[in-house]
Amino acid sequence: MDKSILREYVESIVTAVVLALIIITFIAQSFLVQGNSMEPGLHNGQRLLVEKLSYRVRPPQRGEIVVFRYPLDPRRKFIKRIIGIPGDEIFIKDRRVYVNGLPLEEDYINGPTYGAYGPAVVPPDSYFVLGDNRNNSDDSRFPDVGFVPRKNIVGRALFIYWPVWQARLIRQPAIFAELN
Repeated sequence: MDKSILREYVESIVTAVVLALIIITFIAQSFLVQGNSMEPGLHNGQRLLVEKLSYRVRPPQRGEIVVFRYPLDPRRKFIKRIIGIPGDEIFIKDRRVYVNGLPLEEDYINGPTYGAYGPAVVPPDSYFVLGDNRNNSDDSRFPDVGFVPRKNIVGRALFIYWPVWQARLIRQPAIFAELN
């Protein structure tokens, strides 16, 4: 093999690796849903595209599904929905979630939310997250997760791409458009 052809292959491979690292670090990456804490909207085994650009220009918003580093083990990543942003008062009672005193009409969750929580105010630079399968989710209601610091948020779930027949954009429930 000619040295110039070998050099071309090596340069192409190095360029591809560098581009992949830039994309994964700053733009988007794949995420595998593990478990059923986000059912009925997201299912175990689905693959998502998580984009990282929007949070460089604006803060995360209520209703968005985010991937974040688990506070007790940053090598693990969780996926949940943002319910409260900095300054929001959150409480849960009588099977309802309240944000700033207003009950959420949650037609996207897997059954009512059992138990009680709060009231608690989301601290600056932090977020209150819940799984859509509320009664099978380790989320901000529990001390091991708690309020998620902004620095732990990896990105926003944008698109389900696997399995192919389930491919679709991930949309924010209408109730959050009213709150945001």
